Amino acid sequence: MPAEWEAHARCWMLWPERHDVWRREARPAQEAFVTVAETIARFEPVVMGVLPQHWERARRMLPDEVQVVEMRYNDAWMRDVGPTFVINERGEVRGIDWEFNAWGGLYMDYSQDQQVARQVLDQTETPRYTADFVMEGGALHVDGEGTLLVVEENLLSDNRNPHLSKRDIEGALCEYLNVEKVIWLPYGVYEDETDGHIDNLCTFVRPGVVALTWTDDPGDPQYARSLLAYDALSQTIDARGRRLEIHKIHQPGPLYLSHEEAFGVATKGGTHNRIAGQRLPASYINYYVANGGVIVPVFDDPYDEPALDQIRALYPDREVIGVPAREILLGGGNIHCITQQQPKGRSADREN
Repeated sequence: MPAEWEAHARCWMLWPERHDVWRREARPAQEAFVTVAETIARFEPVVMGVLPQHWERARRMLPDEVQVVEMRYNDAWMRDVGPTFVINERGEVRGIDWEFNAWGGLYMDYSQDQQVARQVLDQTETPRYTADFVMEGGALHVDGEGTLLVVEENLLSDNRNPHLSKRDIEGALCEYLNVEKVIWLPYGVYEDETDGHIDNLCTFVRPGVVALTWTDDPGDPQYARSLLAYDALSQTIDARGRRLEIHKIHQPGPLYLSHEEAFGVATKGGTHNRIAGQRLPASYINYYVANGGVIVPVFDDPYDEPALDQIRALYPDREVIGVPAREILLGGGNIHCITQQQPKGRSADREN
């Protein structure tokens, strides 16, 4: 699995439309997705999958340079439902089609989401590997040199693969992703309904360097989680034997749902109400690295500019752009969660 900073052929996204996940008939979320798509399109091609009945509206709202294609899906989290791409030694691209169960059955009907990876791979005639266990793309971060970052809270939750041990999961990931070292962090971001995806907590900036979401407030529930992650990162080495250089990026807020933003969400167990005052799992780490750019979620928060300054220092050869992302956060994730990069390869598809 190549690192995210390696060259991309394109970025894949899905159009938000579910009224039980996105407030106000998903109109604010659609505007936020448009901004993300047009920003990424400055650096690389973007393909937006859209349900047939929403194709006309999406095509009208999106800039011409964003390709719009018809797809079937349940919700707009392309990172988790789409394929994870890998490249072999000949430069040929393949896609891994993980099993998907809506983050442990968190939401109702996900039968169409289970087919998204295949649809993406069919679109570009990319060969497919079918995995026989549950996994989500947001649960994985690699350095492209044999090291994988994951979160125990997420991968070892009993609602994904209860029949597999930690050793089983690690072995399967090493086989599918061709990694040699798996670094396990204990917990993800507080109140992350994915059970703590790594892409909200910690990411590789380049081999041997990571960025970690942080808070300086010992009274914040996130403090202990980030401190445990920092300790785990400090005490390990990567696949090449390097000690990790760790950069702390202070979290926004904390941020909470307003009365205007509260609404009910249909779930497997009935209705899950997003209640005013509920803590939001906001993080600047949930950014997308494009060809020549880094697209970072911002929240009209005092920590926005310091975070952008830090990320600019970490990516001096890329343009770092902050994009308003609170509406995406209200749905349960952020910019990295709604995007999936397809790496370039010598025979990935007709375009390459």
